[in-house]
Amino acid sequence: GMHPVPVVYGMTIAEYAQMINGEKWLKNSIQCTLKIVPLKSYDRKAIYPLPVAPSPNLPNMTAVNLYPSLCFFEGTNISMGRGTQWQFQIYGSPYLEKTAFTFTPKPNAGDKNPKYNGKVCYGEDLSHIPTLSTLNLSWLIKAYEQTSAVKVNFFSSSFDKLAGNKTLKEQLLQHKSEKEIKASWQDALEKFKKTRKKYLLYPSDF
Repeated sequence: GMHPVPVVYGMTIAEYAQMINGEKWLKNSIQCTLKIVPLKSYDRKAIYPLPVAPSPNLPNMTAVNLYPSLCFFEGTNISMGRGTQWQFQIYGSPYLEKTAFTFTPKPNAGDKNPKYNGKVCYGEDLSHIPTLSTLNLSWLIKAYEQTSAVKVNFFSSSFDKLAGNKTLKEQLLQHKSEKEIKASWQDALEKFKKTRKKYLLYPSDF
């Protein structure tokens, strides 16, 4: 929630830096001197397979693609597969409905003491789903509904910080659908797109 931008904001880091500077989002509205080195032939739609994993818990491009949708689970009692080889490609907990898919977190390079260490978790394997082109809230909603049904606290104190504000938590508590939640974003998204357009260095049609 530091800046008024969506989770998936569709900018290079240089474009984002220009926006922070131009909109005077730094403390006391100060502006810094930026030196931008544009890339030749940059294609915003091109998929760039990372040659080095950005984190032990983002081991491949599937995890990177799913991360924006699954990161909200960091502020809940749900495991995103830390302590397994499918970090951010699966999710589950001992409190979700018993499914055929299970996993048991154990200490590894990504997490020495993973959530639910040594306990069987039930959930979903997302490692083979098609590449996402939008934020998916269906897994978060499903996990919340199943957890609350068994009277177990779902949220941790960090959830609102991860979501940027209190709205998403309130919408989940009100049992809003994914369609309803996303509809509530539209005005702010349109405003953001107009602001973003001023700072894009490369062509964009979205």
